Amino acid sequence: MNVTELARKLKIPTKELRQVLPKFGFDIGLKAIKVDDRVAKKIIKDWPMLRKKLKEEEEKEKEEKEKKEEKKERKAVIIPPFITVRDLAYLIELPVTRVIEELMKNGIFVSLNEKIDYETAAIVAEDLGIKVTQGIVDSSEEKEIRDLNKLKDLLKEDEGKAKPRPPVIVVMGHVDHGKTKLLDTIRKTNVIEEESGGITQHIGAYQVKKSGRIITFIDTPGHEAFTAMRSRGAKVADIAILVVAADDGVKPQTIEATKIIEQAKIPMIVAINKIDKPEADIERTKRELSEQNIIPEDWGGKAICVPISAKIGEGIDNLLEMIFLVADMEKEKITANPERTAAGTIIESRIDKGEGPVATLLVQAGTLKERDFIAIDNTLYGKVRAMKNFQGKFIKEAPPSMPVRILGLRAAPKVGDILEVTQDIKSLEKKIKMLQIRARPFPKKKGKREIKKLNLILKADVTGSIEAISEALEKMEYPEVRIQIIEKGLGNITETDMLHAKESDAYLMGFHVIATPTAQAIANEKNIEYKTYKVIYELFDDVKEKLEKLLEIEIIRQDLGQMKVLAIFRTEKNSMIIGGKVMSGKVEGGAKIKVIRKGEEVTQGNLKELQIAKQNVREVGEGQECGINFEGPPVIEVGDILEIYKEEKKERRLG
Repeated sequence: MNVTELARKLKIPTKELRQVLPKFGFDIGLKAIKVDDRVAKKIIKDWPMLRKKLKEEEEKEKEEKEKKEEKKERKAVIIPPFITVRDLAYLIELPVTRVIEELMKNGIFVSLNEKIDYETAAIVAEDLGIKVTQGIVDSSEEKEIRDLNKLKDLLKEDEGKAKPRPPVIVVMGHVDHGKTKLLDTIRKTNVIEEESGGITQHIGAYQVKKSGRIITFIDTPGHEAFTAMRSRGAKVADIAILVVAADDGVKPQTIEATKIIEQAKIPMIVAINKIDKPEADIERTKRELSEQNIIPEDWGGKAICVPISAKIGEGIDNLLEMIFLVADMEKEKITANPERTAAGTIIESRIDKGEGPVATLLVQAGTLKERDFIAIDNTLYGKVRAMKNFQGKFIKEAPPSMPVRILGLRAAPKVGDILEVTQDIKSLEKKIKMLQIRARPFPKKKGKREIKKLNLILKADVTGSIEAISEALEKMEYPEVRIQIIEKGLGNITETDMLHAKESDAYLMGFHVIATPTAQAIANEKNIEYKTYKVIYELFDDVKEKLEKLLEIEIIRQDLGQMKVLAIFRTEKNSMIIGGKVMSGKVEGGAKIKVIRKGEEVTQGNLKELQIAKQNVREVGEGQECGINFEGPPVIEVGDILEIYKEEKKERRLG
């Protein structure tokens, strides 16, 4: 029997039938088209009893929900000056459809991702019986400052308990200057071949042992799109290595990296790489560095510059010696108390298909142990079920300065989050993490042109990529078009993502992920546009191209001349044949015509045919008489002035 026929007999929508049958042991499948006759007969027979049970369950759930709502003591909800409809619904704990419905009642028609001001939000909330108050929600910069201060507080040690720990080194530099190859040479493993586009896509952390001493390296991506991750990398480091290629010199990303290092207030070592190349010029590189106020030691400055070749291994030992030298000079700062409860910074986060949410933590104080309960922003994130070191080996404890991958989290944290071990489990279980809304001002309309939006849905393999790509896309601001990321998440592109893209008319992008077979089938069936990327540049190029398609075509008008109408030879339904004299400029076949009478426009049309002495011509000059076939409303009169012009359509480009 067809499922639709069964649903009709039971007087219930087909979709609802598929959803309720599994509750009573009839698992026919959410996409089933037919159902076995014997099963169908049993369903029909038992339906009155099943329906009664279903109704009882629904009433019970409704009653419990109402009781829960009555008991709930609502405090005034803090709302920022501007907030998206989706975020407002989250904060006041109501379905977004209910909020949109209330907005429509007040004559406000907005989508769930559009922002409204506080006054509007307050009116809607009040109508829904919820008290609100205006407040300031942390911007990304304010959050970073708060996190830094929080980390400083966490890392304050009791006098006499702090012990030396391995130095944490962050490696920065322009793309293709050999940063990843340098790390590869140091740790004798190869990651560069796995990367696309010649850049490292994710943050990694590694430890090496040299002369009996351990060094922790943090590898931050070199492309400008990853400024967010790169700056976070600098915050957790003790020393920075700035890699500059001797054959290429100082580049914009090099300058950007130096600014981040200066802001982090950590010592810097310059590694002048690729000295094995014939075109390498160490002195020129030093000169360019000095122009950025990075004066090499041999030029009378304080900057330690080490010539190296990551490719052939030249100068690497000297570079490591310099790291030890600087670390010894900073030894009073490079300490931690291994006995206290652990705290550290998340430097990578992702959802693994087999392991679930996985995060890489750099332990900065205390010793993280298996089975420790961990919290972020007063929210319990779970228990350390297992830990792996950078080599993928399971370990029981992670002392200060060790990067470790944590398994057992409830959710994937954000890159840069501060993690703490907690003993206060019960109170944290009761706390609900409120959505962190990063308030941004409304985009202002310039001129009279409407701002058009490009809706995007973004999926990626790790949190770091999501944050970095989102930040870079948000910087793509233009007067007439803008990007609106309506959804972002971790993991492969699923059936739900495809349907969401279809409903919201969004372009679906995946970075270092794939679309599941079911998702691909839906995309083909419903003609949903999506694309997956391995190279970050291609993603940005495609987004810019789509923004350009939203721009209005620019019409460029070229005035050719004016003609005075002297005679009307024939008038038809949608055309006229007229004669006249070119008063100025010229008349060309195929041009457009604007009809002017007594200084006012009468109508417009096209010049279909141009003749002199009954011979077709392409052009007639000033002072000459001619006949034209005018295509348009037949309202031209003797004495009218015809303005002759051409229009060129030009696609516009974004700057």
